[in-house]
Amino acid sequence: MGLMDKVKASAEVGLAKATEAGKAGQAKLDAAQAKHKADGLLKDLGMAAYTDHQGKGTDQTTQDAQRIVSELEAYEAEYGPLVP
Repeated sequence: MGLMDKVKASAEVGLAKATEAGKAGQAKLDAAQAKHKADGLLKDLGMAAYTDHQGKGTDQTTQDAQRIVSELEAYEAEYGPLVP
């Protein structure tokens, strides 16, 4: 095997490792962004529950709470339970 073949093979291995690292990093970033969104949904759900508890809830509040619960269920289906 010539020197250029060795350099090319080494470069291909390095590129493959860099690609894998990039995919792993992107997956972590996606999970962190999803967690951040879930945290916001939990806050919104808490606000809807509090509003309802105070007797200030409306039909819209109930619809919002149902939508938020559905989004949280979808999150759990993809990423696992919110509460360990």
